[in-house]
Amino acid sequence: MVEVRLRAVRVDLQSNTPVLLLQESEGLGRTLPIFIGAPEATAIAFALQGMDTPRPMTHDLIRDLLEALDTDVVRVVVTELRTSTYYAEIVLLQGGREVPVSSRPSDAVAVAVRTGAPLFVADDLMDAEGIMLAVDEEDEESEDDAPDAEGNPEEIVGEFRSFLDSIRPEDFSS
Repeated sequence: MVEVRLRAVRVDLQSNTPVLLLQESEGLGRTLPIFIGAPEATAIAFALQGMDTPRPMTHDLIRDLLEALDTDVVRVVVTELRTSTYYAEIVLLQGGREVPVSSRPSDAVAVAVRTGAPLFVADDLMDAEGIMLAVDEEDEESEDDAPDAEGNPEEIVGEFRSFLDSIRPEDFSS
């Protein structure tokens, strides 16, 4: 498994679709882009920005349920890409044993952000689908592990031009 960090939640300007950018913590710096739904992107952005809502959102409820059941999130793993759909597991620790639970990557990341669980990508998946993205010097200098939920439009355009140059048509199907 390759440990990754949530580099950013951005919007692909051509398709107007949110995309998660999971970047290797060590090594080559490859990034796994995963297109997600707008509600999930909003849920992740809310957690990253520390926004409180009057009532718990779904992922907050999941975190609260796990806490009430004395269950920890050990890690989140994006496991595979099958017929243009990414799969993930949330690995829980309950009663001394690990329990993997199948999940959409967007939901798994939303839970990980709320619980502080580490993120991983399967080695073969990162080898097959990981891409190299240009890293802005500004991003490197402000490396406080807080991913961008928004950004300067010119920076986003430049990053997505590089991204779109390396993406394949099958990456856009869900």
